[in-house]
Amino acid sequence: MSGPHDLFVRYTFGHPERAEAELRAVLPAYVVSEVDWSSLRQESGSVVDPELRETESDLLRLRTGRSLLLYVLLEHQSSVEPWMALRMLRYVVRQLERWRQAHPDSKLLPLIIPLVMYHGPEEAWTAPRRVEDLFELPDEEAERERWRALVPRFEYLLDDLTAEREEALRTRPGPPLARLAWLVLRYGRTGELVQKLPDWVALFAQVQSTPEGLEHLKALLRYLVRIGGKPAGQAMEQVLHSVLDERREEELMWRNEKELIEQGVQQGLARGREEGLKRGMEQGRLHGRAEAILRLIIVRGLSIDYISGQRILSCTDEATLDRWFDRALRASSLAEVLEDVAQ
Repeated sequence: MSGPHDLFVRYTFGHPERAEAELRAVLPAYVVSEVDWSSLRQESGSVVDPELRETESDLLRLRTGRSLLLYVLLEHQSSVEPWMALRMLRYVVRQLERWRQAHPDSKLLPLIIPLVMYHGPEEAWTAPRRVEDLFELPDEEAERERWRALVPRFEYLLDDLTAEREEALRTRPGPPLARLAWLVLRYGRTGELVQKLPDWVALFAQVQSTPEGLEHLKALLRYLVRIGGKPAGQAMEQVLHSVLDERREEELMWRNEKELIEQGVQQGLARGREEGLKRGMEQGRLHGRAEAILRLIIVRGLSIDYISGQRILSCTDEATLDRWFDRALRASSLAEVLEDVAQ
């Protein structure tokens, strides 16, 4: 199942214009100058791996001014992976094998450029970028060079957001959402996020002014709440208050809270299944009851906040759940459902 980082990165950089901004920031200048950017499109990059199950990587297709076909395999990492060079080599080989199956008469292979976008919580990327550095070779430098000629030569590009200064990310060429996404990914899991959000109000306003601005802000809000919790959510509320009128702000916050509750329902069901295996079917049944209460509240259009939703999902007292369920059938507000029940 995709995590919050995967979902946000794919939402942002799955769009050609924003993918172009990422590629222009990382690809060598001689490649950037040769690419026909109007040819950029996203292709399926699903790589089925027996160890990693299924990994979704973005495979981007481009042509150069000389009609040279090339692909960029974009993978994102939220933690340092020591074996990333080997993993990327495996992904590239899988894609080349697929290409050969689809083009059996071709005598040559297309160029696939591997690119890793990294945004760890604090530390910079430390894993080897070349496959040859993963092999055990003699210690003497002269001997190492001789033996190095016997191992595969392969290197991936790296966009290490943790190594970039804030101002550099803010001024990267690209759409407002791409620049804001780089900043959010860079600082999302650091202690600086809440303090920095107000400094990005101008960028949030630029995002809001685009045709899909409200959807983009919703994606940003959802991601920040999931990784930063209540403090990030409160800071975002202040930012949104600055860039949205009251009606649009209320619409965005309600839609986001409803989605968070629905996500919580699914998480509650998953927890119920897991605990049902460990503690018996009774515990799973209680989680199912809590899920039914939340669905009833949402379907009836009652306003519910994330904390109240989590309170319902975490309740394991059957009598309380039954009382909440009965009240939810006819209540006109959340307070009528939860009133007179100990916190």
